[in-house]
Amino acid sequence: MSQTSIERLREYLAQLPPQAQALLMREFERALERGQDTAVATLVLEQLRKIVRKSEADDASPPRTDDLSRLLFQVLEPFLVEAGAPVRVGQIRRSSLHPIWQWLGRDGAPDKVNEFEAALARMPADNAGQVEALASKLQGVAADAIFELTGPGGGDKSRALARVGPPNVIEDLYSIGAVLQVREAIAALNEKLPRFLRAFGDSQIASVTSALNIPVLQTPQMLPFALSMVVQRMSAPWQIIRLAIKIAASDDEIRVAATPYGVAVTIALHDLSRVAAILRMDIKRGHFDNVADNLKTLHDGVRGLRTELDLRNDSAWGKQLTSIRADISNALQSEIDSVPGRVRRILRQRPEKDIPPGARIDSTEVEEAVALIDFVATCRNYASELAINEVTLRTYSDLQQYVERSTEQLVQALRAADHKVRTYRQQQVQAAIRFCQVLFGDDYASLMSRAAENALTGERKSSRASG
Repeated sequence: MSQTSIERLREYLAQLPPQAQALLMREFERALERGQDTAVATLVLEQLRKIVRKSEADDASPPRTDDLSRLLFQVLEPFLVEAGAPVRVGQIRRSSLHPIWQWLGRDGAPDKVNEFEAALARMPADNAGQVEALASKLQGVAADAIFELTGPGGGDKSRALARVGPPNVIEDLYSIGAVLQVREAIAALNEKLPRFLRAFGDSQIASVTSALNIPVLQTPQMLPFALSMVVQRMSAPWQIIRLAIKIAASDDEIRVAATPYGVAVTIALHDLSRVAAILRMDIKRGHFDNVADNLKTLHDGVRGLRTELDLRNDSAWGKQLTSIRADISNALQSEIDSVPGRVRRILRQRPEKDIPPGARIDSTEVEEAVALIDFVATCRNYASELAINEVTLRTYSDLQQYVERSTEQLVQALRAADHKVRTYRQQQVQAAIRFCQVLFGDDYASLMSRAAENALTGERKSSRASG
């Protein structure tokens, strides 16, 4: 989804009453748990949580005792991904937070957690500074408890780790401890980074490089998290690779991979793969609202990596990019191939004897076909970089020829249509005109609409004259 669309969504959600926002959050969280519409649910939840966090920050009243876990984990918010989404370096599953909080209260640091809960309950309503200081202390305690469990030491810790949660929670445990430990550096980076990076040229790269110059964020463990914060500010996230190229002073992938910032390329490839997966899911479900934005993101990202990095076809990065292009191409090609058949089923000029009385054109099917034609038209803009050039150009040309010919034939057939099938013929013509609007523009569609009106008017005049 484009930045403008996201801003419109956020404005709409912000206008909803708090009760409606809470209800939406619960419904989308349940949808994620069921694995339904994960792309949409993840996007809406992300915006809702930002709105709710801002409202809470503006509210002078202190958090309740049961919000202590939110205070603990608030520094992790930029790195959290929802259930069902693939996780890359620099990210943490949101679903891991609850079991880790339970472990802290049960085994990790139960006395400290109880102490903090009591302290939070005693705090005055207008003392946000004390709440922030309490949260920082709790984060330090949690980090120490996590490192004590995950760090080197005698004895078999597997049983103690198993009490924290399943393997994916254990996988996130060390990262959570690492981020909590450098919470002040994360806050400092958040203040130093530009709010929004519409472009990522030399001056922006210099500014971001300076902001990232915090020693504790330059470790192999923390650099991916720092880069994730940068990516979230970018209008074109794939451009994060420019940081790695600048640090390596080369576009050669071997030299880029040899620097710590080579992980930026891994992040860019993973995020492109995620957008490709969302695109495939949207196409499979017939949801085309965000297809144009996702196609542009993929097109620009694939082209950027291919032109700005000297990737070898047999390298890990080169193979991953090739796989992404192939996945996109396969998903798009199979859908593009299906469009002419969908259009022909609607516009096919059946003999009148084969049209049953009361036959109708399904308006939903027409609108689905319109969306598919628009989808093919959109694909033309990105066809060559996404390896669908031939099928897209051929299909679009075939659609233009078939719809133009069929519209003219249907208008002629309307003149002589028997009154029993006239409604059906009119609906076919209306569908054809909708298709013309997408393929040829409003002027041609208006021309054919007038031709259809004249055909009906002429037929009626002819009928009155003969009577």
